[in-house]
Parts: sequence; structure tokens; C-alpha cells
Amino acid sequence: MARKKANYPLIEGLEITTLAAEGKAMGHWNDVVVFVPMTVPGDVVDVQIRVKRRRFMEGYVVRYVKRSPLCAEPFCEHFGVCGGCKWQNLPYEEQLRFKTGQVRDQLTRIGKVELPEIAPCLGSAETRFYRNKLEFTFADRRWLTREEVEAGGDIAPEPAFGFHIPNMFDKVLDIRKCWLQPDPSNEIRLEVKRFCLEHGYTFHNARTHEGLMRNLIVRTASTGEVMVVAVFGADDRERIEALLDHIAGRFPAVTSLFYVVNTKLNDSTGDLDAILYKGKDHILERMEGLSFKVGPKSFYQTNSAQAYELYKVARDFADLKPGDVLYDLYTGTGTIANFCASRCAKVVGIEYVPEAIADAKVNSELNGIGNTSFYAGDMKAVLDDRFVEANGRPDVIILDPPRAGVDEPVIEVIRRAAPERIVYVSCNPATQARDLALLDADYRVAAVQPVDMFPHTHHVENVVKLVRR
Repeated sequence: MARKKANYPLIEGLEITTLAAEGKAMGHWNDVVVFVPMTVPGDVVDVQIRVKRRRFMEGYVVRYVKRSPLCAEPFCEHFGVCGGCKWQNLPYEEQLRFKTGQVRDQLTRIGKVELPEIAPCLGSAETRFYRNKLEFTFADRRWLTREEVEAGGDIAPEPAFGFHIPNMFDKVLDIRKCWLQPDPSNEIRLEVKRFCLEHGYTFHNARTHEGLMRNLIVRTASTGEVMVVAVFGADDRERIEALLDHIAGRFPAVTSLFYVVNTKLNDSTGDLDAILYKGKDHILERMEGLSFKVGPKSFYQTNSAQAYELYKVARDFADLKPGDVLYDLYTGTGTIANFCASRCAKVVGIEYVPEAIADAKVNSELNGIGNTSFYAGDMKAVLDDRFVEANGRPDVIILDPPRAGVDEPVIEVIRRAAPERIVYVSCNPATQARDLALLDADYRVAAVQPVDMFPHTHHVENVVKLVRR
């Protein structure tokens, strides 16, 4: 049964039947799909619809009629509001089962290629405090939850220091405790907020573009080293130095302390100088005897321990021989390239971002690796038949492209280069499936291994081994 409210129905007794994309779950009402976040299969809920389309609706729970036996108790007080960790209410084993099914569905439905049995999703040993990097945002007014607004009464405006509300560039939820990053991340964030409020530092307003404090980035390495990058909206040297001195004095674990002055209208800092204030200009990550320098702008997989498991799968699938030439396409900072270098004769890495290629070369030098070469530039422009001729035909290619997948001209060059094996690492099985279909004439799928890099989220990495027909 349903009652109208502001032209949108209140649906009573909706049974949630399955998980859906982007961390939501879904049921059906009058043959219309209804997406409901913060629910799990087996829940029966009353749902207030807030989005109504011809083919689907979306709403939020106003009452749980019956809880699913699958339901787990969320461990974070910010669950359901900050937008992260949407599957805290689902047991981890069920998360992994769904991710395996998600990979199977997308490779089958989109790729339409012959598949071997898909291995169960490889779980993360740590499901809490597993991230090595977080970025926090300052705002002059905190986001009020729906419960606070509905309760009424006067709520004094308070500043916030936390995470953006999903899809809202100017709304920030104040975070008391985040379960994503290990110590001292929470302590640093809370102390920085306390110091700034006590000393009259202004917090940023994304609409008026006023306020000194903009962002704070914390990176925590598996080696125990910690990097902090503070982003200010003006070059107020006295206040900048006072805050940075306080951070350095209060947190001796911080081994790299940077600041950035960002007077732009957006929060991106990739094109701005990160100025070293105290400590080293990098932190070190270690993986299987190798060291990797991570600077303030370096990309490194955000789950260090699980990145090692992911790279081991990729290396095993590559099945490298001592005389092999390996191409590592979309190499980033060369982590996979350097990780595999000891197993083959030569590694050639290509990456769009010049700074990442500079990091890749440094990491080879740092580890005494002499059989790697790295090239910066757009993949379509760099990787052509002449490049293959100059660098040697690859025996194996490892692909780790962005979410959009591999451009078709790049796939055509790969097919002409005709490596014996291709290992395709993907953060988006849908575009991976599309690309597998393009390769299917020349390559068969020999193995599929999903890997969970982000527990309590719907995201899944997938590694596919392709063997030349």
C-alpha cells in the first residue's frame, strides 16, 4: 500500500531483494524498481520516495518493519550520512560474495566472452583503518543531518572539518571519528580543528571563496612514516607557520610536513607547489623488500597491504620468464613495473602524468633496478608500432587503465604487437568487459580474480589473465 506525500509516495512494507550499483539495494513496487540506500536484502522497510522517474524511483527509509538476518550493526556514527563505507550494515563475507557476482555479471553481460570459473573475491585482511591517505575539508558551516532538521529548534551555525556530502561541493559533514585511516589521522584532524578554532582561523566558504583553512591531507605509510599537507586559502605566513609549528610539536610522528597556498575557485592542488616546511620531502612505503618514495603529489594504492596482494595476483598471471620483455601500460609511479622487474629481462612503462614517471624512475634507482625504462605521454600518442619496434616486442603486457578503460587505438596496437599474455587490472569491470570483447578474436580469458581494495564499499578491482589463441 502507498500514501501520497508531496506528490511522492510513501511506500509501506517494501521488501529489499538484492544489492544494486553504487552501494544501494533495491526492491520492486508495482513493477517499478525502487533503490533504497542503507538497506540489505531481506529488509522490509517503509520508504519515502524522493526521486521519481518512469523506470525507477529512489527513496530513504522512514521505518524498518523487519530487519534482514543478513544485517550487521554499523560501527561508525557517521554511517549513512558521510557517503563512505555504505556497506557497513552488510557482513563482510556477503560483501565479497556480491562483488564476485558483480564481476561475473558484468563480464558475462557486457563482454559476452567465454569465461573460466571466476575465483571468489580476495578479501582484505584489514577491513577498518586500511587506507593510507585521506583528504579532509574545512567549511564555515557544518552539514545538518535530516534528523537534526526534522527535530526543529534553533541550531547555531558551527564550522566543519571532515568530508564532502556526496554530490555537494559546498556541504561538509563534521567528522568526529573516521574508521578508514590508522593513527594518528584522527588525532591530527581533531587537534588541527581545535587549534584553528581557538586561534580564530577562518574556515573556507566554497560559495564566497573566503576563509583561510581549505584542506588537510594525511598520508600514513606501512613503515610508520606520516605526511601532512595543509592547504590554505591565502598566503598568511604568520598563521601558516603557527599552525605548522603546532602540528610538528604536537605530533613528532609526522615525518613530512608540507603546505600549499590555493587561491583558486576549486580544491584541486595538482598544479600548485607543495612547499616542504619540515622533515623529508617524501615518506617510504615498502613491499616485498622494495622501497617506494611517496611525495605529496604521488599516486600510491590507498590500501597498502591489499595492493601487495593485488600485485602478486598480477605478477602470477603474467607468468614471466627470465628473457621476457614486459610492457606495463598506465604504469603510474611504476609500482607494478618495479615489482615485476626481477622476474624478466626488461620492463617498459608508459604513463600520462610526467610527475608519476619521474617517481617511477626514482623508485627504480632507489631499489637498484636497472632493467626498466619509462615514458610519459598520452597512451594513444606514445604507444604505436614504431614504439614497439624501438623498444622490442612485448612477451607480456600488463594493463592498469583508469576507470574509462583502454582506448580502442591502443587495443589495436596491442593486438598487432601480439604478446603471448595480457594481464588486465581494472577498477571498473564494466569497461574491462567491453575491452575483453575487443580482444576476444586474438585472446581467450584464462583466469579471473576479483580483489577487494575497499571494504564496506561497492568498489571492486578485477584481474584477468588473457592468453593468445
